[in-house]
Amino acid sequence: MASGGSLAFDEYGRPFIIIKDQDQKKRLTGIDAHKSHILAAKSVTSIIRTSLGPKGLDKMMVTPDGEVTVTNDGATILKMMDVDHQIAKLLVQLSQSQDDEIGDGTTGVVVLAGALLEKAEELLDKGIHPIRIADGYEMAAKVAYDHLETISERFPDPRKDLEPYIQTAMTTLGSKIVNRCHRKMAEIAVDAVMAVADMERRDVDFELVKMEGRVGGKLEDTMLIKGVLVDKDMSHPQMPKVVKDAKMAILTCAFEPPKPKTKHKLDVTSVEDYKKLRAYEKEKFEEMVKQVKDTGANLVICQWGFDDEANHLLLKNELPAVRWVGGPEIELIAIATGGRIVPRFGDLSAEKLGTAGIVRELSFGTTKDRMLVIEDCKNTRAVTIFVRGGNRMIIAEAKRSLHDALCVIRNLIKDDRVVYGGGASEISCSLAVAREADKISTIEQYAMRSFADALESVPLALAENSGLAPINTLAEVKSRQANESNPRLGIDCFEKGDSDMKNQHVIETLTSKRAQLMLAVQVCKMILKIDDIRADGTANM
Repeated sequence: MASGGSLAFDEYGRPFIIIKDQDQKKRLTGIDAHKSHILAAKSVTSIIRTSLGPKGLDKMMVTPDGEVTVTNDGATILKMMDVDHQIAKLLVQLSQSQDDEIGDGTTGVVVLAGALLEKAEELLDKGIHPIRIADGYEMAAKVAYDHLETISERFPDPRKDLEPYIQTAMTTLGSKIVNRCHRKMAEIAVDAVMAVADMERRDVDFELVKMEGRVGGKLEDTMLIKGVLVDKDMSHPQMPKVVKDAKMAILTCAFEPPKPKTKHKLDVTSVEDYKKLRAYEKEKFEEMVKQVKDTGANLVICQWGFDDEANHLLLKNELPAVRWVGGPEIELIAIATGGRIVPRFGDLSAEKLGTAGIVRELSFGTTKDRMLVIEDCKNTRAVTIFVRGGNRMIIAEAKRSLHDALCVIRNLIKDDRVVYGGGASEISCSLAVAREADKISTIEQYAMRSFADALESVPLALAENSGLAPINTLAEVKSRQANESNPRLGIDCFEKGDSDMKNQHVIETLTSKRAQLMLAVQVCKMILKIDDIRADGTANM
């Protein structure tokens, strides 16, 4: 209490607080506080709304040091925006939690949360208490959550039929910069996940999927390598560029003579002493090379560097080597090749060698850039996606897009139920919630109807971003869904003349849709329960 103010009593003994620096503080209470929150949320939503869907527009963000990012990924846009308002920061965290949990649907969840708060403002103006609105939203979310289960469909086992999984990945990639070759990108994402998936436990270890990018070439040149890609080359230019049936020694010890552990120094006072020292070094190098060759190794992967003399000796002894390989890469090579990381030369043995069918050097265009590819590994569960593109921005966006697709396929491996996209599931849930609201006699029915209206913000935004007449398009699809009882009807963004999302292969995972609903409602409930803000005079409110 001492830091915030002091407690005093009036003449009747009633306590009150005297707050320090009251003139420098701002305070909003009641309806003003709610209006301030909702305005902040609407501002964020209006920015991100135009990025929703396959025809959504990209945003360009420039950092203070001039680095440019072009993306339409909701989580990336919000993360890079300089947001001051505390409630707006909650929406940034909302999209981040959707990204962390699901990996897709980050734009949709913010659009839905913004629409829910906008509808709540209308209810507050009618005089409905914010807690009753929050309770009504909770009830409506439960109805929508259960309804999604009834309209979902199950996918076949991916080991029997991969096509539905590729179609789902294509839906995710449809709104991204890679959409001109999104069939190929979708196949790469599905193949990568299937290569590392543990189908018994229905789990996917993303540690085994590595993504590398290199400027140059076209997006179409992106490829999946069933092995490890290392951004290094052979230590000597005359070493062979291809090693077949590689048996590799994976070392974390330096390729150099041992140094004294104490702080004593060695004085060389004559030429003979220097020659002896040089002979000792050479003898130690040769001993190290012999130890490696005696195990049957024909390639050395070393975490540390070695000098030109060691390099020359390795070349002379026909032992190709790669130096300065980073820690995470060394671990991935060990996992992929079935080798053991060796910390001392004395511990090296034939059983600890990693094996690979082929190790080759990749070179790019006219540049001197080279990378090392380790393929046909013992453990085929380690894969690398090698992304090519015209500039760094395209490669960064392609990596983000592929990450979203990988997350969606992982979610399908964990839970193989799907719903149809294009706003179809939102319209279906909206109709279900509106029907349920008519059965409720309490004041929460108003909040439930508002929730049903807010759900329609997603198909409305899709239609608007596709250049269609939003209200007419939504009214037509909603009426057809109600009359035909077909929950697959959505917004025909590509104007193919068919609103059935099953025929258009617009598919989304059930886990993503459910997470969007629950996260959006939790944030709205949290914001609606705040009715008093006390902040420093400089803070935005």
